[in-house]
Amino acid sequence: DKVIRVVPESERETQILKAAFNRLKVDLWQPSSTFHITEGTVIDVRVPQNTSRSLLPYLQQANIQYTILISDLQKAIENQTGQRSSRNRRSLPGYNYEVYHSLEEIQDWMYYLNETHSDLVHMFSVGKSYEGRPLFVLKLGKRSRPYKKAVWIDCGIHAREWIGPSFCQWFVKEALETYQTDPAMKRMLTQLYFYIMPVFNVDGYHFSWTNDRFWRKTRSKNSRFRCHGVDANRNWKVKWCDEGASLHPCDDTYCGPFPESEPEVKAVAHFLRKHRKQIKAYLSFHAYAQMLLYPYSYKYETIPNFSCVESAAYNAVNALQSAYGVRYRYGPASSTLYVSSGSSMDWAYKNGIPYAFAFELRDTGHFGFLLPETLIKPTCTETMLAVKNITFHLLKKCH
Repeated sequence: DKVIRVVPESERETQILKAAFNRLKVDLWQPSSTFHITEGTVIDVRVPQNTSRSLLPYLQQANIQYTILISDLQKAIENQTGQRSSRNRRSLPGYNYEVYHSLEEIQDWMYYLNETHSDLVHMFSVGKSYEGRPLFVLKLGKRSRPYKKAVWIDCGIHAREWIGPSFCQWFVKEALETYQTDPAMKRMLTQLYFYIMPVFNVDGYHFSWTNDRFWRKTRSKNSRFRCHGVDANRNWKVKWCDEGASLHPCDDTYCGPFPESEPEVKAVAHFLRKHRKQIKAYLSFHAYAQMLLYPYSYKYETIPNFSCVESAAYNAVNALQSAYGVRYRYGPASSTLYVSSGSSMDWAYKNGIPYAFAFELRDTGHFGFLLPETLIKPTCTETMLAVKNITFHLLKKCH
């Protein structure tokens, strides 16, 4: 399998590509659906080996330029997770935050922290996944007073975006390691609670380790179609299944049979609704594009508290860039990325959480979903600066 990048330069090329991709059932890495392909759109596509024999000559014939981003995908996957024995990943006191971890390892890690850091960490479950796995959340913060504002952070709504769960784990590690020495961290954990969900889509994430590295959706079964899963970021009750979502169960952006049809989405939505007065910020971590997005996703319209959110985003992106010079674009999701309905970020905002952001972490397509483990540390380090920045913006009270 290969990953190629192609940018249509005319309406003719746009139509040819859309038709070819729909016909050949390729796996779009970005954008998430052929619906979003227009002139000038950067398209990254995974092309199965048997398909590339027909697709690549076809593109050459049609005089459409493409570049090969990854020439041997299997090899790239093996390079990412192949070399190390499971032993060196598992030992908990020496848990390695610079490698990717399976769901089981992440859950063991959560149990371990719950036992060893009971002063700052409380682990609980908000429900069960479609396949019956617990949906664990870590509540992080000093139990300093009965009522505190809170920040919700989730990672891994889309299974194949492994850098997301890595960041959630990194955030917890940093909080626990620097709480005593870093006054900023001490202030964050004293004044706020953080609800952290390292793996939102547990079934899909597990499946991306065992069966299909590039699985995106949940794993729910559809009675009429043989296709599994729903896009957990199109399943929320906000302009559900409108533009940028698909009604077809086999599509990557399938919105599901009805809003909150996925037990994972329903459980988190229920929790957020119940704590909506307390939770002041919602942060969701995705990959890849290097963007910091805020509402709206489903329409081109300015949010009421735009100036506050915009300045928070501007400062966060600058803080992030200060670490390694990595530039993030920022802005409303609809105009910065593309229009999509039924997203968790829009839902959170609509449900009264004033600061709702979605991060698209590294990179911009060179590695795509296969970000090497050597880049976990720099990616998480710079992202940490952005998140701390947003948190302080929140404490400074601009609504």
